[in-house]
Amino acid sequence: MKLDKLIIRKFISFLKDHWIALLIAVVMIALIILTVVGLMGMESFYRKMQLAQMPAQFLFYIIGSAIAAVIYVSFMFGRFGQIDKKKIRGTGVNVKFSDVLGINEAKEEALEVVNLLKDHTSVRKIGGKIIKGLLMVGPPGCGKTYLAKAIATEAGLPFLSLSASEFTEIFVGVGAKRVRKLFKQARRLSYASGGAIIFIDEIDAIGRTRTFSFMSGQETNTTLNQLLVEMDGLQDEKENVVVIGATNSPEEILDPALLRPGRFDRKIYVEKPTLEGREELFKFYLSKVSYDASINVGRLARKAVYKTPAEIENIVKEASLICLRNKHDTISYKDLTEAMERVDLGIKHRKHMTPDERKLIAYHEAGHLITLYLLHPTDDVFKASIIARRGALGMVHHQPREEIFTSNRERLLANVKVALSGYIAEKIKFNTTSDGVASDFNNATQLAHLMIWRLGMGPKHLGDFYAIPDKNLSEKIKEELNEETEQLMQGALKDTEALLRQEIVLLDRFANELLTKEELEYDEIDAIFKEYNKSKFDPAKNLLL
Repeated sequence: MKLDKLIIRKFISFLKDHWIALLIAVVMIALIILTVVGLMGMESFYRKMQLAQMPAQFLFYIIGSAIAAVIYVSFMFGRFGQIDKKKIRGTGVNVKFSDVLGINEAKEEALEVVNLLKDHTSVRKIGGKIIKGLLMVGPPGCGKTYLAKAIATEAGLPFLSLSASEFTEIFVGVGAKRVRKLFKQARRLSYASGGAIIFIDEIDAIGRTRTFSFMSGQETNTTLNQLLVEMDGLQDEKENVVVIGATNSPEEILDPALLRPGRFDRKIYVEKPTLEGREELFKFYLSKVSYDASINVGRLARKAVYKTPAEIENIVKEASLICLRNKHDTISYKDLTEAMERVDLGIKHRKHMTPDERKLIAYHEAGHLITLYLLHPTDDVFKASIIARRGALGMVHHQPREEIFTSNRERLLANVKVALSGYIAEKIKFNTTSDGVASDFNNATQLAHLMIWRLGMGPKHLGDFYAIPDKNLSEKIKEELNEETEQLMQGALKDTEALLRQEIVLLDRFANELLTKEELEYDEIDAIFKEYNKSKFDPAKNLLL
């Protein structure tokens, strides 16, 4: 009985979708019958004359009708009102929750949405309301689209996928028309299949806070208003349509009316994966290629702090290309680290430099390396190099040992010291400095200014002085804040210089190692420090071990 009812619904849905074509077919058949009857009633001479003229008349009618239709449809409705929808059944998407890796918390929330979609009858029975809108917020490459496809697959519902930018046009009213067509199609699919999912990617393109100006923003406002109306119109009990929106932007930029209950009822925050998530992702993507079984996946995951699932996939793909280029059979740990560095730092460019230039760069990077290893409370040195990448002639690649979402005074001050250490190393060894310190000075100055002017990390003044208009800030306060900034810079300079003068033997050793090998990996760096009985900075004790 239930199956018969579903077949009837699908037939009705078919009639609704194709009634125009059916009507045209009926009219054409009726006209043909009337023409034949009319010709049969004419005299033989006139009937032959009429039949002789009919092919030419028919051709002229077709050409004229086609031209009129193209002009009318193209300029009045046509492509301006149409929208490219990727319609497919959820089972055809074929992305399961088991395929979504590295974002377990978001998966749990999405699974609850699936359960509500499957069991909406029980939800109504207890007086609850079906979810009408679901907003996914998070950085790009974290799997928002993939998660939406998994929801459609698990729920087994039709899936309409498009980008919000497809709604926007220069003509006012076109976007609103496209929204109406989309939701009309979704309701028909829901009627025939028991539900439907609309996925709108980059929803901030049409969902930003409305601007009430007669000069601009009218098309976006009209489109958003229509979206709000359509989402409010999904209150009919026969309909089970869920709108899933995704954005990389902060949700605060979206219109409040879009975020209120009854529209986007739920929010899922899709964050970058944790250490466990990154390990899971590396294992998954490495399983698709031939790789050295001795690779320490946990170490790779620790090195890939703040990487998204898309970036991890790209690293493995880049490593496979490096492996092929080197004519190896399996991907090695070195291939993966080189791929990671290529993505983060850029491709190597070996420049022809004089011996004096190479030596200066080696001491500059050795200064960064020693200060970072011995003074920084959170970051590890993963690589030091005197090979040019992008605009830099050398680099020390460092990252936090784990995810850090806030920076205390000690960490920020350590960053200032690390930035100044290249300048100090040049000055100690050569009694002069180069223009290679420009970007380091820029970073150090900006950090010191931020600490004093905005974060209240100076000895005297407290508050965010960036928030005060310049005209309302007295010259005396400005002068005192600048003095505190200079004192912080000079203090960092003094501490770093004392460290590097104390470790002059290490400075020479690392500079010579870089001149010989050009690049030093973490294990090599750590081994040299241990050779000299030096240990990393211990933030718990706030001293050098």
